[in-house]
Amino acid sequence: MIFAYNKKNVGDTLMVIVKNDENKENRVERKGNIARVQTVEGTTVAWNFFDVSDYLSIKGNGQVELTEKEIDQLNEQLKRTGFEERLVADLTPKFVVGYVKTCIDHPDSDHLHITETKIDGGETLQIVCGAANIEAGQKVVVAKPGVMMPDGMMIWPGSLRGIESYGMICSAKELHLPNAPEKKGILVLDENAKTGEKFEVGK
Repeated sequence: MIFAYNKKNVGDTLMVIVKNDENKENRVERKGNIARVQTVEGTTVAWNFFDVSDYLSIKGNGQVELTEKEIDQLNEQLKRTGFEERLVADLTPKFVVGYVKTCIDHPDSDHLHITETKIDGGETLQIVCGAANIEAGQKVVVAKPGVMMPDGMMIWPGSLRGIESYGMICSAKELHLPNAPEKKGILVLDENAKTGEKFEVGK
């Protein structure tokens, strides 16, 4: 679940993205100061909470983090407005230190690689990566599915040349880190970095 807020350019509206709409046609239902965005099949993919500062004090610009208490306040607004759906809090970090357990060449590409990368909670994700410097045994930064990158791009499960991929292994430039090198390639962390630990983006 992605929370995005940009008061200067969008107005006092909190956008909550809950699922990938897969570029399907959307329909919008508004009740009071809340709008629900659904696919034509009826799957809810996003919510817009207008005039959100009436009950929440949101700090930050772009993707923002909300506490469980703040999510409860959004659910209270959904209830008051007449929507039956509720937001389910997921407070696990979305950018984490990953450990590349395995790395093999993609069978249908001359530059893609298929990795098994361990993240938080002991979970292992299959991630397809195109960086030339990716190798097994590295500590890297993983953007998990359901996260917004600093440039606004959203990461969802997908497929690259027929191979499923769940997340992205990031470069310093993609993470908007200070003094990020222009040279292409993933960010390789010190081997002492702790697998599963939250990685602070843009710092």
